Amino acid sequence: MNAHGLERPTKDIDLLVEDSPENIARTKKGLGILADNAAAEMADDDVRRYSVVRIADEIVVDLLGRACGMTYGEALEDHETFELEGVRIPVVSARTLIRTKQTPRPSDAADVAFLTGRLSDPKKR
Repeated sequence: MNAHGLERPTKDIDLLVEDSPENIARTKKGLGILADNAAAEMADDDVRRYSVVRIADEIVVDLLGRACGMTYGEALEDHETFELEGVRIPVVSARTLIRTKQTPRPSDAADVAFLTGRLSDPKKR
């Protein structure tokens, strides 16, 4: 599933998460289905203490408490919901995604250019 129309290979999955201990416990439990259960090694306050917590399991998942300064709660204020196999999935809007990609990485610059073009063309929204 690609929520905003850009298909680009990636090496990991980035998840912006609410960083309360209760939510991190739920996140660890959910990631516990991965083969090595690497998330079990994460402390409940790691997402609060570090910019990125990398869970290197059969797939790599990066947990972020903030993305370019934006918290999960702030991102959730401008989101869309998609349904996949009966599961409702909140995904940040293209506008919010642009805000989370203000980095020096060339891949983020390319994503911003694509998303900006998509927002400026009503036929592509």
